[in-house]
Amino acid sequence: MRATGAFALLDSLKRHGVKHIFGYPGGAILPIYDEVYRAEAAGDIKHFLVRHEQGAAHAADGYARATGKVGVCFGTSGPGATNLVTGIATAYMDSIPIVVITGQVPRAAIGTDAFQEIDIYGITLPIVKHSYVVRDPKDMARMVAEAFHIASTGRPGPVLIDVPKDVGLEEFDYLPVDPGSVKLPGYRPTFKGNPRQINQAISLIREAHRPLLYVGGGAIAASAHSEVKELAECFQIPVTTTLMGKGAFDENHPLALGMLGMHGTAYANFAVTECDLLIAVGARFDDRVTGKLDEFASRAKVIHIDIDPAEVGKCRAPDVPIVGDVRQVLMELLRRCHETGVCGYLDQTKEWLERVNRWRHEYPLVVPQYPDVLSPQEVVVELWKQAPDVCYTTDVGQHQMWAAQFLKNGPRKWISSAGLGTMGFGMPAAMGAKVALGDEEVICIAGDASIQMNIQELGTLSQYGIHIKTVIINNGWQGMVRQWQETFYEGHYSASNMEAGMPDIEKLAAAYGMKGIVVRKREELKDAVAEMLAHNGSVLLDVHVKRDENCYPMVAPGKSNAQMLGLPERPKSDRAAELIYCHHCGAKNVSTNHFCPECGTKL
Repeated sequence: MRATGAFALLDSLKRHGVKHIFGYPGGAILPIYDEVYRAEAAGDIKHFLVRHEQGAAHAADGYARATGKVGVCFGTSGPGATNLVTGIATAYMDSIPIVVITGQVPRAAIGTDAFQEIDIYGITLPIVKHSYVVRDPKDMARMVAEAFHIASTGRPGPVLIDVPKDVGLEEFDYLPVDPGSVKLPGYRPTFKGNPRQINQAISLIREAHRPLLYVGGGAIAASAHSEVKELAECFQIPVTTTLMGKGAFDENHPLALGMLGMHGTAYANFAVTECDLLIAVGARFDDRVTGKLDEFASRAKVIHIDIDPAEVGKCRAPDVPIVGDVRQVLMELLRRCHETGVCGYLDQTKEWLERVNRWRHEYPLVVPQYPDVLSPQEVVVELWKQAPDVCYTTDVGQHQMWAAQFLKNGPRKWISSAGLGTMGFGMPAAMGAKVALGDEEVICIAGDASIQMNIQELGTLSQYGIHIKTVIINNGWQGMVRQWQETFYEGHYSASNMEAGMPDIEKLAAAYGMKGIVVRKREELKDAVAEMLAHNGSVLLDVHVKRDENCYPMVAPGKSNAQMLGLPERPKSDRAAELIYCHHCGAKNVSTNHFCPECGTKL
């Protein structure tokens, strides 16, 4: 059939199951928006007009994280395209599948510094899996099919398609391309793990006395939740997750240690320091996880399972590298374990689990209570008590770390910018997640600084009746910046106080036609959270908390994970009874020993 390039684009998106698009129009992308008009009129696609293109990218990102499907966003050329860059980088760092469509000046004008011309293809090269400039409308359907295939397979990530204005207008003989029909000779992700390496991994697991599962976002992307649980239970291995890996393992499970790293639990950080086998599943040994890299799991052998070969050995050389889809590798590993009869409770980890549980008892996460003011931790705990099973998004800062510590999320119920740490991510991501999840509740936990980064998206929520609940942990500061300035910069609080100019949240909510609630006292919190959850509409809950509360535990830069600031005092009576292992010979020692009696190594 005769069709325009813009028609081919929209038709191809529909063929790939796209129902929702987040975007903002402009001159160069108007031919595409003309087709959006027709697609919406036919009821095929719903477009959400954001108030800033960055909000569109974050909404598509949140949509993808909540569903595992590819999110889609639109932006025009020039400033519209550059406004998408932060959102593209956020998705790239966290391996999130989105397809970004940008308008471009006509082909003849490319390279002439035309009005609103920018080389978005070149600008985004370091932060996309792949990118296209559509020079011929006949290539449109193929490029869309390839973009969805690349974004969603292997290690997921963003793909950019830049469409010159005249390509959108040009008519040609359109031939659709079916999803999954494209073949890319240079793109062949490895899905199945090497059998010999899987057997080596099983041998190491069987020999380990102090194993630890270290699970990252790759387990979420691969939907490997049940396989991670089966492996942990099969060999009685404790499990710690990264910020991206939250929800990959049931955080209420007795083997769950919560998050590790800079603001991870003390018991997770001690476990990774003392383990003799580290099984990294879809994790990339990020610096916020490892602390001082040469002391991270320094006594352990390492099994590293990841679909991206570039990540295996990038930061830490593994003893057993396994490249493949996390779920498929774990399924094959477990199958071999069951076939050979090695699966089942192994008594050899009993003492290790007892030791880990002592750390859990001695160094719990603390929820402080102050006489005249709420602590931020109390707010997060109250949210989880009243809404344990909802989808949570966060912005970035102290509130993000407290949420990661105290919320116990299920699969795809935790949405947070991890790798890039993008302030302003939370609310538009919640918007995208809510569009994807429909009637399911979505709560955004934000800070008083980060909420203002994309606060204009309240207009999008209001226009389309997207009902999300936003809880602002308000301490009057850029909280994490203030904490670092206090800890490492002699209390020089330069440009980190946010009180001056902070809007009245209750009045702001009313201006956008939604409910605003302010909490200043502990006795108000429980009822306010209940009121927020019961309200049929969007709510901004502004909770004023202790101004100078710090987020602990904290691993200082350049320190090992075992060297944490802000740990609670250990009960003295239990210290003499604790057993520690000699890292040289493995012999057991009481904690009062300074040297191992078996080999003489300093403990």
